Parts: sequence; structure tokens; C-alpha cells
Amino acid sequence: MSKKRVLIVTQEMQPYTALSEIAEIANKLPQHIQKNGMEIRILMPRYGMINERRHRLHEVVRLSGMNIIVNDDDYPLIIKVASLPSARMQVYFLDNEDFFKRKSVFEDDKAQPFADNDERMIFFCKGVLETVKKFGWPPDIIHCHGSFTSLIPAYMKTAYKNDPLFQDTQVVYSVYDENQGKNFGDDFLEKAAINDISKETLEGYMSDGVATLHHGAVSFADGVIEGSENIEDGVMESLVGKETATLAFQGEDYLIGYAEFYNSLLEAKVED
Repeated sequence: MSKKRVLIVTQEMQPYTALSEIAEIANKLPQHIQKNGMEIRILMPRYGMINERRHRLHEVVRLSGMNIIVNDDDYPLIIKVASLPSARMQVYFLDNEDFFKRKSVFEDDKAQPFADNDERMIFFCKGVLETVKKFGWPPDIIHCHGSFTSLIPAYMKTAYKNDPLFQDTQVVYSVYDENQGKNFGDDFLEKAAINDISKETLEGYMSDGVATLHHGAVSFADGVIEGSENIEDGVMESLVGKETATLAFQGEDYLIGYAEFYNSLLEAKVED
């Protein structure tokens, strides 16, 4: 039997960034899952604060060279890779000079969110799926960590739903106590509606002019995990009555809980 494949997509990860609990989880989880017999790949943004020399990043020429369209503009996608220290595992970084060269992650030096965070997120989420296609590596599970990854469940179930590579892929979304959409404008849905998706399809991502990224993501995900002890009100309640698999906050035993959650999703898929 071939190994099951899990793609970890995260907005941050130790030792490259350490803004929140996401960074630690995204570091420890793939190592645990790999030790339990699964094949892992990890994708994250290559923020300008990440020291390429220290972490030994280098460009993967065969994967680079694509252009990602965001709001009718083309942006080149550069893929870089590094080996995760103390683990036999590689981390792939999505890079673009317009979006990720700056020396901070989501906010400027006055602690204000970058005005183009919405376009940065769209670029990253679409870039992730295009990169996986270029890998030619069909994942059984895509696990998204952080609201910066929140469009991936929607894109998987709409723009990429007929792609042969993703026919057996299930999407898991972890909800954390954070939201990178606080300054998104009224045109966010129009920008996010790639590949002829209607903005009405994505309406769960906005409410009364305010971005509700977690709500939108969970409405498309196959599985939802409470990644933080305290999360945005109403997110999990919106799943009541739906068949979406859910996992409550696991505390210190999250590695075991997540592995069991993956297995339950995979077993249910086989039964279908």
C-alpha cells in the first residue's frame, strides 16, 4: 500500500517565523505525521524577514516561472526550498518580489496591516494549488493553517474541483485565534473570484463589509479543527447540521488527535 500524502499549507512556521501558535504546530505536526508513515510536503510564503543564507533557501528552477493573475495583473511565482533542521523534510516557499520582499509579515512598522494583504493572500492560495499541480503530487489531505490560507478550501471545491490531481483530496482547515482580513475592502470578493468563480460563491468570506475568512473557509472544508482554545464566535456553530467532520481543541495532545482525525477522514473516504 502506498503512503498517504498530506500537504501542509501554513502562513507561518518555526524556525522561519514565530508570530503565533501556528508556527509551532506547523513545525511539529508534519514531523509527527511523517513518523507515522505518511508522506509530507509543506508550503508557506517566503517573507522578506526569512534569512535565505541562514536557512539555506535556494530556488527550484523547475517549479519557478509560473505567473499568477491577481486583480487582472500578472505576478511571477518563484519557488524556493530548504530542509527543515533536525528532520528529513523539505519546506517549499512561495516568493514574489511585489508581495513578499518586505521585511515584516502582515503589518508595517506602525502595526498597520498592509493594504495589499488581500492580494497577497489570493496570490499565495492560488500559487499553492498551481505549485502542487506542477509537483504532479496528488495529496490525500491538504491541511490549511491560518486565515492567510483560507481561500484554498473554496478554490479546491470550485476552480480546481475537476482537476484530476485533486479528485481524491480532502481539505482540512484549522481555525485559530487570528484573522488577517481586518482591513480587506469591499472589492475583496471580486479579486478573490478567480477562474470565473462568481463572487456570490464566496459570499461566506464577507459579512456587512467585513471579511469573515474563517467562516468562509469552514463552509468549503471537508474537515475543521479548532486550532486555538479561543476562536472567533460563531465559526463552529455555523457547521451545526452539516456533515463536515470537526475536531475540538486538543490542547497538548494535539499531535495524536490530529493524526487520528486524518485517519478517520481517510477511512471515511474509502468507505464512500
